[in-house]
Amino acid sequence: MSLRALCWSFLVFFLVVYVNAHGHHKPKPHEQHKPKPHEQHKPKPHDQHKPRPHDQQKPRPDDQQKPTPDDQQKPTSDDQQKPKLQSTEWKHAHATFYEGGSGTFGGACGYHDVVQEGYGLETVALSNALFNKGEMCGACFEIKCEDSPQWCKPGQPSLIVTATNQCPPNYNQPSDNGGWCNEPREHFDIARPVFETIAAYKAGIVPVSYRRIPCDHKTGGIKFTITGNPYFNEVLVWNVGGAGDVCNVEVKPEDQPNTWLPLQRMWGQRWIYNGKLCEQGALSFRVTSGDGRTVISENVLPKGWQFGQTYEGKNFAV
Repeated sequence: MSLRALCWSFLVFFLVVYVNAHGHHKPKPHEQHKPKPHEQHKPKPHDQHKPRPHDQQKPRPDDQQKPTPDDQQKPTSDDQQKPKLQSTEWKHAHATFYEGGSGTFGGACGYHDVVQEGYGLETVALSNALFNKGEMCGACFEIKCEDSPQWCKPGQPSLIVTATNQCPPNYNQPSDNGGWCNEPREHFDIARPVFETIAAYKAGIVPVSYRRIPCDHKTGGIKFTITGNPYFNEVLVWNVGGAGDVCNVEVKPEDQPNTWLPLQRMWGQRWIYNGKLCEQGALSFRVTSGDGRTVISENVLPKGWQFGQTYEGKNFAV
């Protein structure tokens, strides 16, 4: 064999060996593609669908069901959640007296005849600093004469009075000489018959100590005197126990059982409603006093009620 033929024979041999060795590539076990742990798809915490706080559906204020008037819980009696008025600390003022008898005490609070209406003669007119534009009408005070041995009655007896009038200021006179009810003085002008239970009337004016007290001595229920016409209703609210004063009055007609209609203070304890109530059946009244307590008189004006009449409801609990 020639040298050239021998070389081609070796070349063919090596090609056959190479093909057999590398022509069919089978991956070794370590060459097979297995997903590495970090390549396996595991949901990350932020991939898992968990509602975030802002994703969770929260009812919006306008989506929440608003209670209708009949859903709202209204107190049916004295509101025990509110503390009743307690006697205040003693303060200093002055007191004078005015003449009068039955029929002369109606005044700025709007009461008719305070004697016939149960207030008796134990009434007082308040200076503007106490009167507060009529909001203090019906409030009760305990008054004692003090620091005037010449004029105060022995033993310093107490006088319990109800605010039923206003003592108007007199700016033509100085506050310490005639203008006793000028602002900012706190002053009591008392009906003479009861003024004399604490001081001699010849004194004219005496220093006093006073405190506001609950009107727990009232007897019977709150009285509602209604006057007016089919389109104008005026209600005088009187004989109020508890705090004595009234800061809000509402009426509920029988034909609107889920609706409380607000009345407006006209003056003193006279309240008005400009609307037709006389053809809506019985009337219930809800009265709120200055200490925040509320009392409801259900159907206190019965069906067929009439103008010019007085009806008695429920009073505040003692």
